[in-house]
Amino acid sequence: MTHFHTPDPVAIDLVPFEEVHLPDALALSQAVGWPHRAEDWALNLTASKGVVAVAEGRVMGTALCSLHGPVATLNMIIVDAALRGRGVGKRLMEGIIALGGAREMRLVATEEGKPLYRKLGFVETGQIVQLQGVAAPATPEQPFTASPGDPGLMAQMDFQASGMDRAALLGRIAAQGTTLVTDGGFALLRAFGRGHVLGPVVARDPAAARALMAAGANRMAGSFLRMDLPEAHGLAPFAETLGLRRAGGGTAMVRAARPRDPSPFQTHALISQALG
Repeated sequence: MTHFHTPDPVAIDLVPFEEVHLPDALALSQAVGWPHRAEDWALNLTASKGVVAVAEGRVMGTALCSLHGPVATLNMIIVDAALRGRGVGKRLMEGIIALGGAREMRLVATEEGKPLYRKLGFVETGQIVQLQGVAAPATPEQPFTASPGDPGLMAQMDFQASGMDRAALLGRIAAQGTTLVTDGGFALLRAFGRGHVLGPVVARDPAAARALMAAGANRMAGSFLRMDLPEAHGLAPFAETLGLRRAGGGTAMVRAARPRDPSPFQTHALISQALG
């Protein structure tokens, strides 16, 4: 029987993440129990640059830097189990930090990843709560429509809420899924992982956010739905009334944070933990 020996970190090359690496990247994420489909990886790559760690022709690690104007989100940071604790994660992180340049950089950290991220200059800013389950029927507390909406207005609201320029990304997501619009906000619903995800949910007040969340749950009633919510907004208990249950999450962290103008709009649910 032929055994693949564990390569020494110095023998591992970091090369640009290309589309050809997606099948191996998918296999790595499946090995760590992440729900991402090939389509989910492909969407992330459309907004990103990245690096992969390659040894003897085999992808042993991945990392993406998703570029959103003045902000980058660092994500899909995975190291093959055979190489953990040997500096590969740090090399991947240094590679994508270089791709981010002078941008503010954000990520959602696991408990295992936080010590490394702190050493690289990231500080904690809050918790992200992942909720998922079979959505229950719900009645939104204010009117909404399921329509294409105004792409320019939605991109403007999203920028005010997040500080990220994601107009092109929002357009790609809207083309794949459903846009929900209410007075004072919008949300995008799309296929992801085991079912669908609702995000972003961008709203100027909690009532608009709850209406959009209820509209998404009602549309997906009886089917699997996921939301990733900043805990600080206090809407996780409301999501639980929609049939969703807490299923983990992570710690939001930032490096080289930039000052931002006050905005009436807030991001009540992320596009994903990867894309902010």
